[in-house]
Amino acid sequence: MALLMRPHLLRPNHPLRALASRLFVSASLRTSSSPLFLKNKTGFRPRRAVVVVGGGGGSRHLVGNAISAPPRAFMSSNASATTEAFRDSKKPKEYGSEQIQVLEGLDPVRKRPGMYIGSTGLRGLHHLVFEILDNAIDEAQAGFASKIDVILYPDDSVSITDNGRGIPTDLHPATKKSSLETVLTVLHAGGKFGGSSSGYTVSGGLHGVGLSVVNALSETMFSVAPVHCHMQALEVTVWRGGKEYQQRYSRGKAVTALTSRSLSSELSSREGTCIRFWPDTEVFTTTTQIEYNTIAGRIRELAFLNPELTITLTKEDKDPENVQRSEYFYAGGLLEYVRWLNSDKKPLHDTVGFSKVIEGITIDVALQWCSDAYSDTILGYANSIRTVDGGTHIDGVKASLTRTLNNLGKKSKIIKDKDISLSGEHVREGLTCVISVKVPNPEFEGQTKTRLGNPEVRRVVDASVQEYLTEYLELHPDVLDSILSKALNALKAALAAKRARELVRQKSVLKSSSLPGKLADCSSANPEESEIFIVEGDSAGGSAKQGRDRRFQAILPLRGKILNIERKDEASMYKNEEIQNLILGLGLGVKGEDFKRTLSATIRSLS
Repeated sequence: MALLMRPHLLRPNHPLRALASRLFVSASLRTSSSPLFLKNKTGFRPRRAVVVVGGGGGSRHLVGNAISAPPRAFMSSNASATTEAFRDSKKPKEYGSEQIQVLEGLDPVRKRPGMYIGSTGLRGLHHLVFEILDNAIDEAQAGFASKIDVILYPDDSVSITDNGRGIPTDLHPATKKSSLETVLTVLHAGGKFGGSSSGYTVSGGLHGVGLSVVNALSETMFSVAPVHCHMQALEVTVWRGGKEYQQRYSRGKAVTALTSRSLSSELSSREGTCIRFWPDTEVFTTTTQIEYNTIAGRIRELAFLNPELTITLTKEDKDPENVQRSEYFYAGGLLEYVRWLNSDKKPLHDTVGFSKVIEGITIDVALQWCSDAYSDTILGYANSIRTVDGGTHIDGVKASLTRTLNNLGKKSKIIKDKDISLSGEHVREGLTCVISVKVPNPEFEGQTKTRLGNPEVRRVVDASVQEYLTEYLELHPDVLDSILSKALNALKAALAAKRARELVRQKSVLKSSSLPGKLADCSSANPEESEIFIVEGDSAGGSAKQGRDRRFQAILPLRGKILNIERKDEASMYKNEEIQNLILGLGLGVKGEDFKRTLSATIRSLS
């Protein structure tokens, strides 16, 4: 190391000299005042932070945050220029008004589609269909539509037709465009914002972006007034006020003017809206093929939620034999929905449910417990939108069920122990429940509407469920008995599972524990020659310890009268301290384990 620190003492061609030139500066820099080295009792040592920078001619220099001199003093001119260039590359670009982008029209949707539809994968693709479908459902909920037709075409396009009022086509006073073009090309334009000017009392579309978002993310889009769109000369048509209107759009912009023509007397009474769109392949790069089963599942839900509505789903195919068509109509509503969900289960009672309007909020609930189900299924809907992440309506149902069944159980003496209180988990075991609320001003989380947030909904749902369930179960005590018996069995199973978990923990503790503190062990490690005396109390233990032979006799004092394990379960047994001392002192195991070796072959009891 000394030679490496003084390379000038080595021969010019010495291999260590080349190594020294790479590791240390020249001898002229190694002085006591040099910032690169610090003087101490053991000699020179390099600085803590050193960076090697390549210089001209292949030479190397040591550079660092010098103590008494700036690092640049040790750089070559080339190294300094390199460092300056590196610093310049790290400087941010100019940031002024020219860098502020303003996205107009539907450009924000195409720029950030995930913000509006969740993703650009299959889920987002189906969301486009659901947006248009929900608009048609809003017409049905308002009482203006009774039929909806959904068609999936071989070219991946989709058409949705309703026989509602039809989108207005007159000139909009603010945009100076037709109302049809306004709702298709302007974000937050629609008739569902509430108030006296709203076109709907309740609706699933709230923000006025659904239709325009679908338009923005479509390659080609037609809107027209309906009759079986795929069978007409115009691929999509729409009718309103005795006229037929047509307009074509592509990627958020109108590509044709709005045209109209009078309808024949036979068709003049028809009204409604039909939207057909082709998902944009520039946005949906993975796939643009809509899944039939996914759409069918959503349509089935909507038909259950709107018993006055008929919805048809058709999947066209070039081969007529491969065309799929289904019609959904359920006059029984939610009661029929619950029966359908429990079709492969064993119900404890008939499906029960009610419909009620409180403070302008419509509440529909149907429920049924099944004997062979051990978890709950609770489906929530708000304005026909499935709230997959729950919400205040589901919270209200859960709270009401738990409180009501506990109250009825204690009142009817089915729950005999006053200290027992059934939890929501026990009460809901085996329950299938569907709740649908129609709220004038729902508060959804995000455009994808996965959770309802209105606090007033919980209150009215809680009160209505309690009122109905109390009245029904008091009139049907056999149903109450069946439900509470299942809930009590669930509680017993939960307690048994808890005891089993405690038992496992107790076993683990016993396995890892050392000998009990009160045990006076013997010195022999041979069980065949050793013996253990079990005595009552510490005083007896003290006398026994004085008279024993320490070589092979051990003493284990026990406190008073120990637990009678004949009348106790395993959890209570293993929890008892004296039983634990016996197990540990005798070298025994716990139930289910094979312990062939004890600490003592002879066990004696002194009294």
